[in-house]
Order: sequence, then structure tokens, then C-alpha cells
Amino acid sequence: MNDTGALQLTTPTEREVTITRAFDAPRGLVFDALTKPELLRRWYGPVGWSLVVCDIDLRVGGAFRLVSRRADGKDVGQRGVYREIVPPERLVNTEWWEDWNPGESLVTTVLVEQGGQTMLTSTVLFPSREVRDTVLNSGMRHGATELYDKLALVLASLS
Repeated sequence: MNDTGALQLTTPTEREVTITRAFDAPRGLVFDALTKPELLRRWYGPVGWSLVVCDIDLRVGGAFRLVSRRADGKDVGQRGVYREIVPPERLVNTEWWEDWNPGESLVTTVLVEQGGQTMLTSTVLFPSREVRDTVLNSGMRHGATELYDKLALVLASLS
């Protein structure tokens, strides 16, 4: 976990993508940054985008809705429902996009702390291989790298 800036993206099965990234922050703080609207607003979305809606009902069965505004003014929304919440180590939720809905994905995020760093592992199970490949080919690696770089800066400012 020495290179906290290195994002790893793998495809462990024909329907999954796993993203792994280490952060120089305790996992409780990383968990908060993933689940608290006041922190999400500071980092969520690619560079040049802003989070204009951040509604989170953090309980099993509770829903979330995020709307990011692109630099060109277009809003991009996503929704989901929390299926499992184990603070500060695990979140499982559904996810779908408001303007493109090829089916629901299942996202499992696990946080493991070691030596003051937290390893985030997020696995997305897509409804089909075709949907997974479409998302991968749309720039997922670049977008996730930007997103988690912004998160790292926010975590550093809070530590």
C-alpha cells in the first residue's frame, strides 16, 4: 500500500469490474466521505463537475440519489438502494443511471485499514457483460482515477 495514488481496475468475471485504491486516511474517515453528503459534495464527480443533489438515507433499504452537473451544464443522475451497511468497513448498494438504464448494478465496497492507510475495494456486478463492457469503454478507468484523486485531496485536508 505504499503508492496510494495507484488505482487498479480489473475484470474478475465477465460481469464484474473491481476498482482498488489506497488512501492515506483511517477507514472511518473514508467511510464518512463515501456516505455523508457534506463530504461527498466536496469530491464526487469528475474534474469540472459539481454534485448538485446529494440525498442519502443511510440505512438498509434506504435510498440515495446523486445528481452531478457537467461543465456544459448537463445533469447526470444516479440512484440506488442500500442493501448492507457495516460502518466503517462495508457498503452494498444497487445503482442505476437516470438517463441510461440498462438494468441495475450491485456495488460492494470494502474498506480495510492497515498502518494508517485504507484500502478501498469496490466491485460492481453489472446486469450483463455487454453493459460492463459499455461502461468500461466509456472511460471508467479515467473517471474513477479522477474521482478518487479528488477524494484523496479531501481526505488529506481532513486528516
